[in-house]
Amino acid sequence: MIDRNSRWGVSFHMDYRERITIEPGKRGEKPCIRGLRITVYEVLDYLATGMTEGQILADFPDLEADDIRAVLAFAADRERKLFSTPSP
Repeated sequence: MIDRNSRWGVSFHMDYRERITIEPGKRGEKPCIRGLRITVYEVLDYLATGMTEGQILADFPDLEADDIRAVLAFAADRERKLFSTPSP
């Protein structure tokens, strides 16, 4: 999706909702990827430690490149919501 009102004139939004799932009783109800037992936080940690997308995909063959993009979109959305909520 192109957003002509964004800061740089163009932005792309991924709809992560079909890839990021939260299921009762699974992984402490943390957000997981497509119902797998791989959490959003684990993938973010791997990226933060310097692993490349290719390395993560090689280590976790059930993951797809769009899953990693969904993780990043989910984290960006949470961050945006955290800082857009007015303080009391």
